[in-house]
Amino acid sequence: MAGYIEDRWLNKRPDKITGERKKTKYYGEGLRYKVAGIPGVKAKSFPDGKLAQAKAWKSKAEHETATGEFVDPRRGDMLLKEYIEDHWWPGRTDEPSTRDPMRSRIWGHVIPLLGNKRLREIDASALRTFKAELLSRVEGSAHVIWVHLNTILEAAADDQRIVRNPCRHSRSVQAPRKPKSKAEAWPKATALAVREQLQPRYRLAFDLGVGAGLRQGEAFGLGLEDIDFEAGVIHVNRQLRWTAAGQPYYRLPKGDKVREVPVPPGMLRRIREAAAAFPPLPCELPWRNPEEPETELEARQRRPVTVNLLLSTTQGKRIYYRTWNDLTWKRALAKAGVIKVVGAKEQKERQGRCRTKPVYEESRKDMFHVCRHTFASVQLEAGESPVTLSKWLGHASPNITMEHYAHFMPEAGARGLQAMSGWFEEGSRSILPGNSLRPSRLTIPSQSSQVSAMIGSASLMKVKYKETARGGLAVNVIEC
Repeated sequence: MAGYIEDRWLNKRPDKITGERKKTKYYGEGLRYKVAGIPGVKAKSFPDGKLAQAKAWKSKAEHETATGEFVDPRRGDMLLKEYIEDHWWPGRTDEPSTRDPMRSRIWGHVIPLLGNKRLREIDASALRTFKAELLSRVEGSAHVIWVHLNTILEAAADDQRIVRNPCRHSRSVQAPRKPKSKAEAWPKATALAVREQLQPRYRLAFDLGVGAGLRQGEAFGLGLEDIDFEAGVIHVNRQLRWTAAGQPYYRLPKGDKVREVPVPPGMLRRIREAAAAFPPLPCELPWRNPEEPETELEARQRRPVTVNLLLSTTQGKRIYYRTWNDLTWKRALAKAGVIKVVGAKEQKERQGRCRTKPVYEESRKDMFHVCRHTFASVQLEAGESPVTLSKWLGHASPNITMEHYAHFMPEAGARGLQAMSGWFEEGSRSILPGNSLRPSRLTIPSQSSQVSAMIGSASLMKVKYKETARGGLAVNVIEC
């Protein structure tokens, strides 16, 4: 059924006697022209004198409905904040490790800066203002926050609340640049100094980071059953994570990639010694999500798993990463001279006593992840393949490994520089490509005809070049 325009002020059919259309009871009140009857499109009314506008809107709505591109602009009257809280966020199914930081960034930056704008009002101008204000509030995470906004507006476009996502279609506004920083590794002396300052029960965490490239959560979630002492392999099957509310749980390593990392006998010896001195802690925790399941499927997916953790606290509990970072790791860094103590603060304990704790300077590059960088640097400097290292680190592809750690390869660029120098040094011999039949330089003119003839029949024979004592080329046909 095609759409139509209803005149609410006059009857549709004229009077049989006078031929004129009589006034309705709505005459002079409200909007006069009502466009209705278009399948899937809510009726829209226009004031008196706007018949042409009503006809234009009707034609546009009919055409876009037929092509599947119609978006009612009235659906975009909702505030961005309302759309996020009532429609977008409730439909998310992220695990806590993804959900908690995402919620923090959206409620901390997107909603305060852009939440009171209506969806249809978010255009290039609004995005420019948002970007400027965002960059004045945060530094390294601006790119991630922009990605979250892009995801929200993409969903709004799919829900037909806006015609298109302005983050993708605004040419004059670019996403904040993703910060690029080279990974930094510790020299051996610094690494050993930090290890020495750790409590003996926590030194294994350091060894797992430097010796096997494990992330912090992977080290804290490693069980004795994950070590294959005969094969000399560590199986990285999980990580220990915590929600924003402080609930622990197990989940797969980053990117859901389990992996195997071969380790030397010395590393295995340290694991045995640590397990003997500090017996593994049997720890049962939910899998994937610590929240109460609502369905049988969620109950199966979150079924608790028991792991004999190699690392535990002095109180015989699993390690909470924040406490460990602040009280154990930073203290060792300070004692080793890596960071400084910049102050002190008093903290009340449960018994009501006050305790003075040191305040350390912030140094993100020296947190536990530097152990992983150090592992990568040692491997690459020893000539290990980036492809192999990528598997050991659990990267999605070797490209990520090269992007992060290419500067750790001491020979990077040296071979190409050496080859290029041959073009500019007098009397240097040229380097022939392995699959090429054409020499780059002939020092004996008499050989030119031989080589030319040989090139002309290259499809019928195989040719071997041999450098002579005079610097020329001897050409031998080895197969015809």
